[in-house]
Parts: sequence; C-alpha cells; structure tokens
Amino acid sequence: MKYLVMLCDGMADYAVPAFGDKTPLEVANAPFMKGMAERAEVGLVKTVPDGMKPGSDVANLAVLGYDPARCYTGRSPLEAGSIGIDMLDDDVSLRANLVTLSEESEYADKTMVDYCAGDISTADARILIGDLAKVLNNETFTLYSGVSYRHCLIWHGGTLELGKVTPPHDITGQPIKEYLPLHPNAAVLYEMMRKSYEFLSKHPLNLERVAKGLRPANSIWLWGEGKRAALDDFYEKNGVHGAMISAVDLLKGIGKFSHMQVIDVDGATGYLDTNFDGKAQAAIKAFHDGADLVYIHVEAPDECGHRGEPENKVRAIELIDEKILKPVCDALAEMGDYRVLVTPDHPTPLSIRTHTNDAVPFFIYDSTKTQTGVVGFSEKTAAETGLLITPGYTIMQRLLNG
Repeated sequence: MKYLVMLCDGMADYAVPAFGDKTPLEVANAPFMKGMAERAEVGLVKTVPDGMKPGSDVANLAVLGYDPARCYTGRSPLEAGSIGIDMLDDDVSLRANLVTLSEESEYADKTMVDYCAGDISTADARILIGDLAKVLNNETFTLYSGVSYRHCLIWHGGTLELGKVTPPHDITGQPIKEYLPLHPNAAVLYEMMRKSYEFLSKHPLNLERVAKGLRPANSIWLWGEGKRAALDDFYEKNGVHGAMISAVDLLKGIGKFSHMQVIDVDGATGYLDTNFDGKAQAAIKAFHDGADLVYIHVEAPDECGHRGEPENKVRAIELIDEKILKPVCDALAEMGDYRVLVTPDHPTPLSIRTHTNDAVPFFIYDSTKTQTGVVGFSEKTAAETGLLITPGYTIMQRLLNG
C-alpha cells in the first residue's frame, strides 16, 4: 500500500461575494479531486487544537500525526532546522520576515505594506540578509538567510517571555504601532527591527528594486519564537517510510526533525509560480525509490489568501488538481493499491487574509474500497457528512489504518 498526502495550504475559505457566495474550492474546476471525493470518506478535521494559534506549523504537525500540544516548541525552530542551524538548548529562534513598511520618519508610525516584500526572490533576499547580518550579528544574535522573505534570527541565551509578537501577514495594511514587541524583554528585538529599516531602506539593491517598480524589502519583522524542536521518528512512529516535498523551510524542517526524506524541487517557490510539475515528478520518483508515504505541501492557496487574490486562489486549487494530484494518482494506480488524503492544514479566508482555527474539509480515498462520498467536494459538503475528526492528529492513523 502506498500513501499520498496532498496538503493544500490554506485552501479552505468562507463564502466569497464575488463568487456568488461560494468558496474558491466550490468554484474551482478541479475534476480529479472532486471525482475522488465522490468515492471517498469525507468529513471535517480539527487540525488546530482550541487555545493554539492557527499556524501552518501547528496544523501540519497535526496532519502528520503529531500532537501539537505535546511536541510544539514554536514555528521558527522548525525552519531553523531546515536551514541547517544546529540550535543549542538555550537558543531562541525567531522568524525574520523581510517586509515592506511605509516611509514615515518614525518607525512606530509606519504601516505594514507587504508581509513578503513583493514576494522577494531568494537571490535578492540572500544579498540583503547577508549585508544586514554584518550590521546586526554579535555574540548574542546571529541572522541566517532562508528562502524568499522567510529568514531566521538565533538569540543565544534568549527568552520566550516576549509578550505579544504578531505575524506580519496578520496585519497587512495596518499601522504597526499596536503590534510592536514592547515587552521589556523584547526591547532589543524592537531595536533590531528599527536598525534594519535604517540600513535596508538605503541599501543599493532596494533602491534598484524601487526604480524597477518593485517593493523594497526595507525592514525585518521578528516573530514565531521558539526553542529547539524534537519530534518522534516518523518511521518508528508509523511503520512507513515518509518523504516530504515542499517549497518552504517550515515543512522541510518538520520533515528533517521527524527523519523523513526531504526532497528539494527546483523552481518550488511557495506561490502560484511554483513548479507544480516538478513536485509531481519528485513524488512519483520517491514512490518508485521506495517511499511508502509522500507528503506534498503546496503553499500557493495560502499565499493567495493572505494577499486577498480570489481568482489566483481558485487557480492554485485547479493547478494542484491538474498538475499534481492527477498525475501522481495515475502513477500510483500503476504501482498497486494506494490511499490518498487531500486536505488543507487550516483556512486562510480571503475576507480576513489570515488563518483561522475552523475545522477543514478532508477526504481519504482508498483504491481498494467502494465508498460513497460527496458530490462537489467543499467545506459545505464535507460538513454535511457529519464526520468530524478530533483531535486532528489522529487523521494520520486513519489514513494508514484504513
């Protein structure tokens, strides 16, 4: 038996007026996905426990079968592991987004224009973070370059008692004053953010970006604090060899810490321009090479939700269906028996442009069974089945055990 997890990050949504009060999943032309759901077990799964923040870190841990309440130590440490940072026990890791802030003279008076600095390329970001590190790094802090706008700050001997630390994608278009890290322990972080603006706003590469009509990556924004991560070995826990395919360091880090095979795909970006075909071919190869379970994570629906791009979110779902789900399942059918789990990790509603902790629709298709599912896989039809999987981390055993 082979197992595929097709994780469509942030795919779930609320009714969109522009779509006649339908969700992107309802209007998307995704015939393969919806055809499978007609012959599958369908329902809702509560991936984010009540009381925990609805991040991709918590939710993907749950889908992979890990109890977030027991093993979650923060988002950034998972990304740090992917980058290759060997954290010490007293280190604190923080996500350092490259963002675009407005140009008011006082840092506290600025607005969060763009949480990802115009989806800055990894090449441009590496230059900016490398130069900024020469300014900020010292015996206490070390800044590391990651992918696109996602980077990492290690605070040696740091603390997790920082007060309110807000993800930048939660405050797009809002003044940052109410969201600055103002706890006394975080004063040094605020000062680093302020210094980063002074340096990056004048950096030649950012001046060149502005001249080209691109958004400048003129500040870092620190959030997602956590201590060194530790996860149970995925094979020892589940008895299957797993492989992880994703564009983002967060999922690669989860894969690394759980000792899954982590597969890099050229051209995987985390947005609508990602290499969908490359992810499919990498998954098929992984199965042929001996993987029992492949976890394909696609970030694009989530990014479109954060950016408030309804048409692009629909297109992301359609591309997942056409370019990943169908070819991989066609290949699996030639190999033998297989099961497929299709689900988001959390909703990223276009109307609020951030995550929620609502239960998300899922289906589990089993090639060896004849089941009656739903017509038109969506948030609504999944809810109408009356099936709710909670706690969410039991979904992996449901997939594996049939």
